[in-house]
Amino acid sequence: MDPGTFWHPGPKVKEAVTVHKSEDINSLFNLAQKPEVPEPPVKKEAGTAPLETSKGPARIVHLDLKGAAPKVKYMKQIFPLFSSLGADGVLLEYEDMFPYHGNLTILRSPYAYSMEDIEEIKSLAKLNKLELIPLVQVFGHLEFVLKHERYFHLREVRAFPNSLNPHHPGSVALVKDMVSQVMDCHPDARWFHMGADEVRGLGESQDSKNWLHSNKGDVGKMFLNHAVSLARFITERRSGVRVILWDDMLRKISPATIKESGLQDLASPTIWNYLKKMDTDGIGTLISRYHEAGFKGIWFASAFKGGTGIDQRWTPLDYQLQNHLSWIKVMNSMTKYPSITLHGILLTGWQRFEHHTVLCELLPVGIPSLAMCLQSLKHGKCQGNCKIVTFSRGANLCYLFYLHSAVDDGDTCTC
Repeated sequence: MDPGTFWHPGPKVKEAVTVHKSEDINSLFNLAQKPEVPEPPVKKEAGTAPLETSKGPARIVHLDLKGAAPKVKYMKQIFPLFSSLGADGVLLEYEDMFPYHGNLTILRSPYAYSMEDIEEIKSLAKLNKLELIPLVQVFGHLEFVLKHERYFHLREVRAFPNSLNPHHPGSVALVKDMVSQVMDCHPDARWFHMGADEVRGLGESQDSKNWLHSNKGDVGKMFLNHAVSLARFITERRSGVRVILWDDMLRKISPATIKESGLQDLASPTIWNYLKKMDTDGIGTLISRYHEAGFKGIWFASAFKGGTGIDQRWTPLDYQLQNHLSWIKVMNSMTKYPSITLHGILLTGWQRFEHHTVLCELLPVGIPSLAMCLQSLKHGKCQGNCKIVTFSRGANLCYLFYLHSAVDDGDTCTC
């Protein structure tokens, strides 16, 4: 990959600060410096057993495909890097990049992956020991669906294309069809993420108002009814598949109401927080609430890019590092909750805040941040034995990789 003029050379770094004994950093340097060369096609394997993640909570890299989605030839380069840096899997948020067919063909982007592309992506993941988890939104963030005139009547609020009306009979049929097509394309998937975050305007349609009038105005129960219906559909469609959903819509619902719905037997919530100074005590409160609701497992979600600004151009590295150090603190506290399992952490990399907004910083720009965050999660908080590698002193950017080796030439750790 020719770095071009964007990655312009900064002031020359002294030779004493070298990189050695690290495939992780060498891979990162090679990714930026090696010219693109044709690679032999990846051999596709017939039905293999689902991959096992490493010991302890899994580290899953989130690829948001709703804007500037990476080409398959780029995935050939970054999947090996993900694996070498400590990732156990990839969460693919398809949006309009999935090759929907039949009645759903209209949902496809003109740049959507082909079925052959997805087969190659799956093979690349297996080759690099990365477990693939597909994500299909089933409630909120459905702009890529509800923007089409054919589906205007399924909107919760007529003027906005973000959220689905859960009471219209066509709504459940639509998302079940979407989920089915993606599941059929991922027969080996052990997990399926159904999104279900930020359901804006829920309760505002006339259908919802009528339902609320008969159900004591309980918007939380309305959300749970739809979420449970889809989670049950996913688990019944294929035995052994476990469901994940974002947790923000659950935070104001009482544990008793959640337990009554039965969601705790069908899915695991993902507690997400992308802040630099995270309220770790507040996260502990959420864990306790979900434990009380009967959930047997949970996920966490950090951000390596795309969580700091709707049109961010450059990833603020210290911000993302501090977010992950906060999550490490929370992860280390899980011994206080012995009856609830931490399945893993999703390192989110948002491309857009939603379908119609501008792009956040692009994926290639976020790769150094991802490397730093994955290594932080893999090795824990630095105890003073990390090496500082300066890519550009002029921009004052330092990427810390925990190599458990002495710092060269008297340079000291500053983390």
